[in-house]
Amino acid sequence: MVSGSIAGQQAASAGGRRFSLRAREALTGYLFLAPNIIGFLAFTAFPVAMSFALGFLEWDLLSPPKFAGLDNYSRLFTQDTLFPKVLWNTVYYTLGSVPLGFMCSLGLALAMNQKLRGIVFFRTAFFVPVVSSGVAIAMLWIWLYHPYFGLLNGFLSLFSIRGPNWLTDPRWAMPAIIIMSVWKNVGYNMVIFLAGLQGIPQHLYEAAEIDGAGIGARFRYVTIPMLTPTMFFVIVMSVIGSFQVFEASLIMTNGGPADATRTLVLYIYNNAFQYFKMGYGAAMAWVMFAILFVATAVQMRLQREWVEYE
Repeated sequence: MVSGSIAGQQAASAGGRRFSLRAREALTGYLFLAPNIIGFLAFTAFPVAMSFALGFLEWDLLSPPKFAGLDNYSRLFTQDTLFPKVLWNTVYYTLGSVPLGFMCSLGLALAMNQKLRGIVFFRTAFFVPVVSSGVAIAMLWIWLYHPYFGLLNGFLSLFSIRGPNWLTDPRWAMPAIIIMSVWKNVGYNMVIFLAGLQGIPQHLYEAAEIDGAGIGARFRYVTIPMLTPTMFFVIVMSVIGSFQVFEASLIMTNGGPADATRTLVLYIYNNAFQYFKMGYGAAMAWVMFAILFVATAVQMRLQREWVEYE
């Protein structure tokens, strides 16, 4: 009986030590995670929750906020005549920039996936605009788009083509911003596609070549199917990013001419931080979130039809 009691005490002591060790390990883990958790709560979760609450208030930053219920959302869809145009401008930018950027970045990735001397330099050169200042690039392109002294119209004049007033003509202002944005961001998706291309097993190409498949057939039946997960990721992120275009339209045209380049995020900025309609701007931001949520959900559903996973 005594030996059994001693054994039980030893087992209980060992269990207590193990529990204490697990508790210390858990506490240590939480301490390491604490800065990130606190940062997330303070700078992400709390602002998101506050923006949702602001959507139901009227607040101009100077007077106390007043509860407005659904008035901000009602006014957005029934009284704001500029909102449909702003929404269309954003969709127009998305429809123009996403397919063009997709094709350019995929083509560059295929070109940069060659084993050639100095290829690293070109990969870096195409990626440099991604990490460059958006303001500086916008200012550079304002000069390039100058109707009389810009390099772009100067180049067109060599072929006896009269270039348009890129940034002052409502028909050309948005295409001009799309071209600039694709040039700036093409290197980012190029790197993603390049990683996807280098992750394709080489033996698949070798097997296809043994079967007599040419370059076009190998691209169609090996590269494209194996690259569909990467394509899906690029498309989803590009759509989300295109709806958030801001600095290009702000700096290059300030939403003009005739509101032709006033995008959704720029309009949110105008209302919240220029007109001090914080509640109205917050409501508009949540409408944009709903649009992106639905668009992403639809893409997630459609990817089952064309994305192939190993």
